[in-house]
Amino acid sequence: MAATKLILASTSPRRRALLAAAGVEFELAESGVEEERLAGEPAGKFALRMAEDKALAVSRRAGGALVLGADTVVECGGEILGKPRDHADAHRMLRMLSGRFHTVVTAFALVRDGRIVESRAVTSRVRFRDLGDDEIDAYIRTGEPMDKAGAYGIQAEGAGLVVEVEGERDNVMGLPVEEVLAALRRHAIVSHEGGR
Repeated sequence: MAATKLILASTSPRRRALLAAAGVEFELAESGVEEERLAGEPAGKFALRMAEDKALAVSRRAGGALVLGADTVVECGGEILGKPRDHADAHRMLRMLSGRFHTVVTAFALVRDGRIVESRAVTSRVRFRDLGDDEIDAYIRTGEPMDKAGAYGIQAEGAGLVVEVEGERDNVMGLPVEEVLAALRRHAIVSHEGGR
């Protein structure tokens, strides 16, 4: 892999879009890291460990480039909600989120030459409106929930499920853009005006 200024260690189209919209130039590399939570691991620590592991895995073959890894975890009532296995699992998750607040933690890590130079977990709280079973099933049929933690995407159809966000909306989408840009400025990847 040729050296570049920044490599995003993610296959998430949301993260790619958020970083590109911020004017940051980057290359993509898949980390190949399996997302497995340790027994009893809190949401924030799990997300941070995954972000660091993804960035470290790519950094080993990145030729001195700065690597950005990220991971998003949804937690509700003490349960961490990953990507749904199937329609029934997505329905269970959305039924759990209905009418309640839940926590979204997105962690990011910057790694260079196999060393973590900065990492942080950012938390937002999201409240859903009350959802009926028919509405949940109709949303699942759109296909949108199936590749997303917590079985919803706030940036598209899922926006209609949300009544309140405490914290950054970008964080709920998968990348706390302001925090990431500030970190990239500290490591001379972007200028103080924004992207490069």
